[in-house]
Amino acid sequence: MKRKLFAFDIDGTLLGTDKQPLESTREALQALRKQGHLVTVATGRSRFMAQDIIMDLDFSNYVLCNGAAAFLDHEQYFQNLLDQDELHRFASEVEKREIGLAYVGLDDVKKKNHHRREQMAEAMRTINFEAPEYDTNFQKENDIYQALAFYDEASDGVFDHEFSSFRFIRWHAESVDIVPKDGSKAATLLNLADRVGIERENIITFGDGENDREMLREAGIGVAMGNALPHIQKEAKFVTDTNDNDGIWKALKELKAI
Repeated sequence: MKRKLFAFDIDGTLLGTDKQPLESTREALQALRKQGHLVTVATGRSRFMAQDIIMDLDFSNYVLCNGAAAFLDHEQYFQNLLDQDELHRFASEVEKREIGLAYVGLDDVKKKNHHRREQMAEAMRTINFEAPEYDTNFQKENDIYQALAFYDEASDGVFDHEFSSFRFIRWHAESVDIVPKDGSKAATLLNLADRVGIERENIITFGDGENDREMLREAGIGVAMGNALPHIQKEAKFVTDTNDNDGIWKALKELKAI
């Protein structure tokens, strides 16, 4: 059997709606590792937001911040940072519009302004985190891997033309991730596969969200969770059961991977 790369989103994929992994998921990951496959997280979360899941599920490989950072055997080998000048220009623009903004480093997140506090708190609660604290100097002292802007879907597309070096990926009704234009989970996973000598056809990805679209489409086999929206499922070659109903285990069984 050829060695394969299996990549798993966290929220809505590895975790159920109760934000806990299923026992069947734990067993599936262990089975893949015993066969010698490379198993990695591929998440929009930063390291400090993902570290409990990484430790609990024994991951030593992880693609973070929507592909802006990557670790192999716990060692970082890749980063794709947001352009500081453009980020400064964007901060000025959202200030005029009274849009909330936060900057994400590997191990912390801080808000840049005080706008839309309730929306910020609501969005962060969905991933079991409190609203970040204010720190106007955070971007001067830390590498910024992504940013979080807090606005609803009515403003989608407003910044795309003016800030063409960024991608805006909605992850919550009140928030979008801001990542480098050329960055994605897919691009970093392809880089990882090439680094370790795994062909694209042997990349299997699991996801459910907007930030999973490229990796579902570009992988040898993209597996969409049953809880994914229909337009996300269309990007995948295979649709499994939901994150609450053994979706990962069932897909791997059907693919004869375990």
